[in-house]
Amino acid sequence: MNVARILYPVRVLGPGNRIGIWLCGCNRKCPGCSNPELWKPQKKYEIQVDHLLELINQVWSANRIDGFTISGGEPFLQSEELSSFIERIHHISCDILVYTGFTLQELRQKKDPFVERIISSISVLVDGPYLQDQNENVFLRGSKNQCVYILNEKYRMKYDNYLENGKNEIQNFISKDGVISVGIHRKDF
Repeated sequence: MNVARILYPVRVLGPGNRIGIWLCGCNRKCPGCSNPELWKPQKKYEIQVDHLLELINQVWSANRIDGFTISGGEPFLQSEELSSFIERIHHISCDILVYTGFTLQELRQKKDPFVERIISSISVLVDGPYLQDQNENVFLRGSKNQCVYILNEKYRMKYDNYLENGKNEIQNFISKDGVISVGIHRKDF
């Protein structure tokens, strides 16, 4: 996999203390994208699924993990590895939220068995390309064209409540490369 960031605790992209994972590689190049540095996969970010799981298990051994949020880049461009990874983190939490620039309809039209496995294994999908002119500070979405799909009914009440009562917030993490600003940013950020 090509993984640029693993952050904990992410509290602004889903309910609770989450592990946030940002994958590299995206061919959409949406104007105003909050992560243009993640468009191109980079060799320095390559990691085997087993090693990624070791890192996640280290965080889990010392912390409560309420869920995972996976973003990018474009996660579905790494569907085979992502599918394997998602299946192997269910022992920690099945509350897995994935952001994608594809629509749910586009993903289903791919007829890719790994994409189908991902869709059937996650709790929430936020879909659709980021459209800068439709960034109206809609909760949990970068632009109002994007849809939030609750795919696992077990989490419907939790997410319905979260979506009804939440507001976009920003959370900053300090890294060796500087500050990483996480959350749904306003149009001119």
